[in-house]
Amino acid sequence: MKKVFKLTDDKKKPERLLEAIKHDLKKYMKRERSKKLPDDATFWDFSCKFGPSADKAETLTVLELNKALDAAVEAKERECYVEVIAKAISKPKADKND
Repeated sequence: MKKVFKLTDDKKKPERLLEAIKHDLKKYMKRERSKKLPDDATFWDFSCKFGPSADKAETLTVLELNKALDAAVEAKERECYVEVIAKAISKPKADKND
């Protein structure tokens, strides 16, 4: 998902827009996690970027994404760029002989 979200609207309060953006992000991650994993993968991970525009976006973790959105709304930003890409991660199995 690569999307520019508007953080201001004449008809809606910024808090409601923020809730809608977070809901869209959670819905996207839930949809991606429900997809079938490749045979060599153990779980889905997400690489995230956030910023005022695509070229100024910084890499964040999923947990930092919500804090960055909150900070953007508090700073009265007009819009923000959010990129969330799902990737399959393979975790090596633990050796039970130790």
